[in-house]
Amino acid sequence: MVSNCLAITVDLSLQTCADNRTTREPRDVSKIQESNQPDRIFSIKGDSLPMNPKALVVCLAAAFSAAALAQSPSADTDANTDQSAHAANRGATVAYVYVSSNPRNSSTNEIVAYAAARNGKLTPVFGSPFEEDVTSMAVTGSYLFAAARQAPEIDSYRIEPDGSLHFSAASDYSRYNPDDAGFAGPVFLDHTGATLYVMEFEAYNDNNIYSSFAIDKSDGSLKYLGFANEGAPSFAAAYLEPSFIGNNVYAYTATNSDCMYFGIYGLKRESSGLLRNINLGPSAEMAPTPPSQDRAYCPQQAAADPTNHVAITLQPGNPPGAIDGLPQIASFTANESGKLTSTNASSDMPKTRVTFANDLKMSPSGKLLAVGGYGGLQVFHFNGAKPVTHYTGLLTKNTITQMFWDNDNHLYAISQAAGKLFVFTITPEGYSEAPGSPHAIGNPQNIIVRSLQLP
Repeated sequence: MVSNCLAITVDLSLQTCADNRTTREPRDVSKIQESNQPDRIFSIKGDSLPMNPKALVVCLAAAFSAAALAQSPSADTDANTDQSAHAANRGATVAYVYVSSNPRNSSTNEIVAYAAARNGKLTPVFGSPFEEDVTSMAVTGSYLFAAARQAPEIDSYRIEPDGSLHFSAASDYSRYNPDDAGFAGPVFLDHTGATLYVMEFEAYNDNNIYSSFAIDKSDGSLKYLGFANEGAPSFAAAYLEPSFIGNNVYAYTATNSDCMYFGIYGLKRESSGLLRNINLGPSAEMAPTPPSQDRAYCPQQAAADPTNHVAITLQPGNPPGAIDGLPQIASFTANESGKLTSTNASSDMPKTRVTFANDLKMSPSGKLLAVGGYGGLQVFHFNGAKPVTHYTGLLTKNTITQMFWDNDNHLYAISQAAGKLFVFTITPEGYSEAPGSPHAIGNPQNIIVRSLQLP
């Protein structure tokens, strides 16, 4: 059976080492957040299922661990000429693409940055690669936020007009937890970019939590708001980035450990930005009835459209542990209280050629849905509450780790196993691979895209 551990990787070791990030100014320790800790605000997920205590922890360790390697950027012999060339090209740029990676024979990570042209062709951003030892990332219009690999902090970088990065602030996320514990997985934002969220593993009495932080727009530093307790990893706790629907209030995620412990989970964003859990009820009551030979659908990934619909990959099986067939895609509708329902039937739900989904991403228009994971990358037509329909075959057979769309019909996908970054131009009417794709990147781990065009 194919392992279903999440392919996005983070090194779990927090060993001490010298800060050799040569692309930033000397760190101003006053910018590391030391504000008084507010009263802890948290919510506890109600539905917990018994689980082998080590099952999900082992899965998470495999999913979020990788040897972190990086190399110093090479010296530029004609920096002024190079900067002028990059400046001249900015007018044709539609997005900046950032990939955290582990170059061979190096002990730290780096951020590889590209400018994307309208046809999807990538050119390196001036100064790339940036010697920043980080893993998962998120971007607003002004800042890139990244989880540091060697310390429990979120580093904030100002994004310059040419896409280059300038270190601005560091915020210690673990200091608000009871045992000063936890390590960062995915980092993500609400639709407005006002609030940053951090999935912290084993942070509150060994439970996973979503921590919420308000963003100071003056320097990208973070103000702690509170956390939502997702439960123990041994009880199928959430561990992925949730996806917000169009109202920016409700967000959804899924979890699955070998079709033994699984669930569809919902969160609500309060007016302050704080995320709280909402009780959606048992997954079996939300999901369509599985095929007659199967007892349940095991959810894997969730992605919301710009209105109130959520796509979820569901794999038929006979729990505990027996997967039966390829993942299928169902469409759900969120009501005014955040509850999910679906009118899809198993016979209407298309099967993917991806054997296990590592990532699921909705296009900004809500009309296309990309599925990436073991077996490759495939795109479907998304039709709101109606059944999802087939579109492309496999665009690549390389295992896909993570994907992102820009607002100009480009889909970017990294394959850690193959060491590649793929770029495709995809509309509901046609698709093609962009010039120069795929691009070789040493052990790419995470990807994020800053669009320069409005959706």
